[in-house]
Amino acid sequence: MKFIGLTLLATFIMVLPGSAQSIYEFSIPTIEGTETSLSEYQGKVILIVNVASRCGLTPQYEDLQALYEEFADQGLVILGFPANDFMNQEPGTNAEIAAFCEEKYSVTFPMFSKISVKGSEQHALYQYLEAETGKRPTWNFHKYLVDRSGESITSISPQTRVTEPQLRRQIEELLQEE
Repeated sequence: MKFIGLTLLATFIMVLPGSAQSIYEFSIPTIEGTETSLSEYQGKVILIVNVASRCGLTPQYEDLQALYEEFADQGLVILGFPANDFMNQEPGTNAEIAAFCEEKYSVTFPMFSKISVKGSEQHALYQYLEAETGKRPTWNFHKYLVDRSGESITSISPQTRVTEPQLRRQIEELLQEE
């Protein structure tokens, strides 16, 4: 009986926010509401972006979609996380955000349910990313680049566009690693 109790306690502790050992331990609803484990993206280069539809940086959706189309076959996945943490620039519902992304930018990369990326309501995934990099999002379109192993995570400024040569080279190099 003690063994069962200890096993349950250990399982509970492993899923507490801030206790994750890997990005692949997180499970998050898609923008359509389907629970998705980030382990589905294991072995891929992942670009995580907190997005907003009413921001001066919103046109970055176009660059993100173009990058995804260019490199998805080589193992790149872009994961969009709508967040309303910066000046109420993502006030819509998941359905409204999905419609906006499809109609305005023809987004086909995976989009997830709206979350908080900072503050007291910060999602556990973003707690993990912040702990791993020492950087929290300072604005919409903050990016985290994760290598194929899920062990190396780089924080990228919101103002850095994925079309910038240095970032493109970094992504291409990660895609060539096996």
